[in-house]
Amino acid sequence: MTETKTQPSFDRRSFLRTMAGGFVVLGSGLVGLSGCSSSHSTASLTLPPLPYKLDALEPYISKRTVDFHYDKHHRAYVDKTVELVKDTGLAGLSFKEIMKKTYGSKDKAAVFNNAAQAWNHEFFWNSLKPGGSKPEGEILKQIEASFGSLDNFKQEFLQVAVGRFGSGWAWLTADGKKLKVSSTSNADNPVVQGQRALLTIDVWEHAYYLDYQNRRADYVKTLIDQVLNWEFAAANLQKA
Repeated sequence: MTETKTQPSFDRRSFLRTMAGGFVVLGSGLVGLSGCSSSHSTASLTLPPLPYKLDALEPYISKRTVDFHYDKHHRAYVDKTVELVKDTGLAGLSFKEIMKKTYGSKDKAAVFNNAAQAWNHEFFWNSLKPGGSKPEGEILKQIEASFGSLDNFKQEFLQVAVGRFGSGWAWLTADGKKLKVSSTSNADNPVVQGQRALLTIDVWEHAYYLDYQNRRADYVKTLIDQVLNWEFAAANLQKA
């Protein structure tokens, strides 16, 4: 893959070079939300297609950011996972199964990081919808019961996402019959902790720096207000 060039107006080219070169060092990887293959094949561990066109989230997330994020970061996590599990007992599993089996294992930390990041990223893309949507029906009822109001949820979700120190994720989860917001660091996620994930926002710097630079709060608020996929969240809630 060729390196994405930054515009001349950016004075942090080193940021992009560092992030593009940091995949292997971080040992993170993205995986599909579903799919298994034979016990010795990694055929199912592929980069899933985006659920929309690269420019579909504009003007809130630029085509340039989606392209860089998806085709550089997400793809690198998938490729690294495939490399790490090749010819092992994990090769026939899905990304979700791999991350569950390797969670907390020191000697398989790189495998977990890549598989979990692969799964997290696919979940993130599905958590967004061009034009956004509004919560309705059961999920709206549960939001109001858990947070008092939709506005209260939005404010709490924003605070949790902005307050995550360093790199990580902000989540809306179903924990029993109660909805909660939380954040995880690096590749971690609520799924390996036994919770049901409903939505997520990626707060790694590479998710927003090209469009928002260091304004994480603006990025998160924009996603919450404009492009969250509440149909996806409702479907996940039904599985809880």
